[in-house]
Amino acid sequence: MFLQNKGFRYIEAFVIALIVLIGACFGIELFLSQPSIAGIAKGFVPSAEIISNPTMLYIGIGILGATVMPHNLYLHSSIVQTRDYDRTPAGKRQAIKYATWDSSIALFFALFINAAILIIAAAAFHTSGHSEVADIDEAYHLLAPLLGTAAASVLFGVALLASGQNSTLTGTLAGQIVMEGFLNIRMKPWLRRLITRLIAIVPAVIVTALYGEKGTMDLLILSQVILSLQLSFAVVPLVKFTSDRVKMGEFANKAWLKWLSWTIAAVIMVLNAYLLYRTFFG
Repeated sequence: MFLQNKGFRYIEAFVIALIVLIGACFGIELFLSQPSIAGIAKGFVPSAEIISNPTMLYIGIGILGATVMPHNLYLHSSIVQTRDYDRTPAGKRQAIKYATWDSSIALFFALFINAAILIIAAAAFHTSGHSEVADIDEAYHLLAPLLGTAAASVLFGVALLASGQNSTLTGTLAGQIVMEGFLNIRMKPWLRRLITRLIAIVPAVIVTALYGEKGTMDLLILSQVILSLQLSFAVVPLVKFTSDRVKMGEFANKAWLKWLSWTIAAVIMVLNAYLLYRTFFG
């Protein structure tokens, strides 16, 4: 609330600082873990096992949700309106250009951070025979002895703390945008933030009390899968709206971008539908 009262640019600067901090921490962790470059390249190539193996599909869908979070699509779309640009075709074209760079860089960092977590886990745990590591606390305590420096655990903890703060901030802002823009619900900022935080925290507290750390980790992964399941409800309207020449005029998606976007949206929907089918009927 303090930063928002100062202006949206201050919030952006704070978020960028958190992202840079997270990226730097995991970058150092990658350097310390010395992963196989060939193994990394091979890992980025999709395999049929992702579809045939229910566990791999579940984790893969969760990674998709954690990387392309649906609420951030609304957030980045709203950020464009805070820019100071000329309301002319040239000014709008420039705003779209900067918005494209903004979204692309944000997605790149999200991909880098999620990929880095997997790569570090494979290089530090799997290759040393600790393939049973399944929670954050165990990973934190094992990183220092496995990578040979206490800084490894500290960097991991700092990255997680910064990531949590970043997710809280962007999630709250996106919730505010959806409440005001789609639902036309307006209330005092402190009350809105209290409600949105309680909606997020209360389920986590209940699960932690009933099932402990294991339940919390399962809930964390499930939340990412749910984000992926919700992704279609944000992507489809976005592609449809930006491809509509009646609404967008000269700024509508070009034919190649339109069909590429619909193809990606279709792949997301099919994978999510298949996961639901395997979960309930498989």
